[in-house]
Amino acid sequence: MTGTDKTPLLAVLATGGTIASRKDSHGAARPGLTARDLLAILPPIPARLRPRELLAKDSSCLTLADMQAISDAVGAELADPEIAGIVVLHGTDAMEETAFLTLLQHAPEKPVIFTGAQFASDHPRSDGAGNLADALNLAADAARPGVALAFGGRVLPIRGLYKSASDCAEAFALAVDEAMPRLSPLPAPVAGIRVDIVAVHPGGDALHLDASLAAGAQGIVLAALGSGNASPEIVAGIARATAQAVPVVTSSRVPRGLLAPVYGGGGGGHDMRLAGAIHARLLRPGQARILLAAMLANGRPAEEIRAAFETQ
Repeated sequence: MTGTDKTPLLAVLATGGTIASRKDSHGAARPGLTARDLLAILPPIPARLRPRELLAKDSSCLTLADMQAISDAVGAELADPEIAGIVVLHGTDAMEETAFLTLLQHAPEKPVIFTGAQFASDHPRSDGAGNLADALNLAADAARPGVALAFGGRVLPIRGLYKSASDCAEAFALAVDEAMPRLSPLPAPVAGIRVDIVAVHPGGDALHLDASLAAGAQGIVLAALGSGNASPEIVAGIARATAQAVPVVTSSRVPRGLLAPVYGGGGGGHDMRLAGAIHARLLRPGQARILLAAMLANGRPAEEIRAAFETQ
């Protein structure tokens, strides 16, 4: 873990998650390992390492304020001229959301690599050390700027990323296998912005959509069916949200493929769009929530929000 002044200096930001977990006396895996603990078990890495503890949470518990704190910490490290690259240790349940927020807010010119683990450190199939070693090697490569994921022996871009498996080392996949154009940076903090995800099921009513409106949601994302479809009741709920100037983004519970508002019939994506919904072309619900929150935080007008989802 030592090096000369010519050796790149990498920041390692620990936030908890499975990679930092081991079983407690009750048999439950809980975050308890520090970044230094994890780095100590690695083989030699061609870099100097600067670990920093940010959080010790399961990512299923992260709020937008927590994600913002992680993104802010990345920004602080990016501003340090001594830092050549950054590794963020993160839980897999919300990995794609925090990584996407970081990409949106910073568009970094240095490597920022997210990684984590599917299996706790004391699990027979523990994969954290291997993922961390891969991430550090990527972060030390100045020729690979930007935000990426190192996981299961693969390197993946962030936009369109989703967790595709809960019980194997290759945990992530992409909604589409094509490069997406870059968005302009959205630097304003998202802490304090409320965007809800509402699950849609066949024949469902608008109870949960209306409840989000009543709770003060500033934006709503629908985890809809197929290519982005719902029911006539949901369409009516979208119209109510639109009348209150609350943007509704239609995404899908289907993990792969581009989404298109082509169906009518009273509750299809075409009808939802006519009622005011914004149709996400690529992003699945988790990342759609992050993009909508970021655009609302930055005061982007409705036309620009629609364009960001429907043309990307």
